[in-house]
Amino acid sequence: MGVDYYKILGVDRNAKDDDLKKAYRKLAMKWHPDKNPNNKKEAEAKFKQISEAYDVLSDSQKRAVYDQYGEEGLKGGVPPPGASGPGGGASYFSTGDGPTTFRFSTRNPDDIFAEFFGVSSPFGGMGGGGGMRGTRFSSGIFGDDIFESFGGGGGVGGGGGASRKAPPIENRLPCTLEELYKGTTKRMKISREILDASGKTMPVEEILTIEVKPGWKKGTKITFPEKGNEQLNVTPADLVFIIEEKPHSTFTRDGNDLVVTLKISLAEALTGYTVHLTTLDGRNLTIQINNVIHPNYEEVVAREGMPIQKDPTKKGNLRIKFNINFPFRLSAEQKAGIKKLLGP
Repeated sequence: MGVDYYKILGVDRNAKDDDLKKAYRKLAMKWHPDKNPNNKKEAEAKFKQISEAYDVLSDSQKRAVYDQYGEEGLKGGVPPPGASGPGGGASYFSTGDGPTTFRFSTRNPDDIFAEFFGVSSPFGGMGGGGGMRGTRFSSGIFGDDIFESFGGGGGVGGGGGASRKAPPIENRLPCTLEELYKGTTKRMKISREILDASGKTMPVEEILTIEVKPGWKKGTKITFPEKGNEQLNVTPADLVFIIEEKPHSTFTRDGNDLVVTLKISLAEALTGYTVHLTTLDGRNLTIQINNVIHPNYEEVVAREGMPIQKDPTKKGNLRIKFNINFPFRLSAEQKAGIKKLLGP
């Protein structure tokens, strides 16, 4: 019989489809050339044998010819049982008035592997498949000057040719406090690969629009389902953008509150201070403080904080803190004056 495909896969002659898939999956992972860099030549030969064995035994017509006539029957001029036309990697042709002739052709080992695992080379330096390996996005002229690369979408998994979902691809989306206060529109340009009708990949570019709502917080996630690279037997990864707050020169955020810390002198702390602030939406606030400002003092201005995400008509508070600049030394005259004013 020549080559024993059953022996190569380690299955008996009555092996069912599931048995063949299980055997192929185990052996293909073991002998993939990228997993055997130190004996790549031997691994390539084994990997090719394993792929050819699975290709023949998983195809009912090829297997019938092989069982009856052996390897030579596949590669010779023997018609398969019930041959009526092309199918599954074999082709049939008619020569004049003679009988229909069977011609065997082996599928590419990488294509068979990719049908199982969604990627033909999972062990190489490029990383896992099924996600957006090499996929890039940028907001460029559409917003902030960002240009990042999405990482790979997970390692080898699944099997049996069944579709699996690639893990989500996450990337940060920096926003200013002004943008998170008022809301904004971000347009992100992405490049990814899609499958055409023949199963080949082709690059496309898309613009994704993100409507940032007033009050969104750091960590808010925006998901675009299945916008990763398309691959055979793999459901494309979801793209997930995660809101990140850019530092602000005046305010910091504490939940729904805005906090500002102002430096003032000891004289201002004792005699009163007028706060002048520009809000995140451009209004000018003037707050007069007549109380004595001690080191732990905090002035709270109601409803001048961030919009509340669930109800943007409501807002948190503005909290004003103070850093009091105490003098390093006082003259005798200053000390006497303070004692006279403040008492013992």
